[in-house]
Amino acid sequence: MEILEIRFPTKQYKPKVKKKINVPIMSIVELVMIQLKNKNDSRVKRRKRIRDKVNGTSQAPRLSVFRSDEHIYAQLIDDTKGVTLCASSTMAKGLKLKGTKSQKAKLVGQEVAKKAIAKGIKACVFDRGGYVYMGRVKALAEGAREGGLQF
Repeated sequence: MEILEIRFPTKQYKPKVKKKINVPIMSIVELVMIQLKNKNDSRVKRRKRIRDKVNGTSQAPRLSVFRSDEHIYAQLIDDTKGVTLCASSTMAKGLKLKGTKSQKAKLVGQEVAKKAIAKGIKACVFDRGGYVYMGRVKALAEGAREGGLQF
């Protein structure tokens, strides 16, 4: 942060004290980074609020979603034991993913549902992870419902 000094150039008015104002001088890149940081921080705060209310059990585990720029991850978690029961993502081997990110998210949801039903899990609790329920998060949830999970 730089300190700018303001002087009054007129001859009529000469103040004895120079006024100093603290003005942050930032580049556009710094402003964008601050905005991104604040956006992610607010998502983490939302995530913590959701986690206080949503808990998974062995009968109805928590379907947790994480979304990055390129990929999406989903896992069923038993919070009483602290164990991941099954998981899937767009990075998983064996999945043939083509299409848009939303279409890939829907396939990931169907894959998680298939693995859960194979383990005898029919119901779960959806944890959107602080993300807005739209786009890829909504597509993943719809895919899991189509796969047979109830929530």
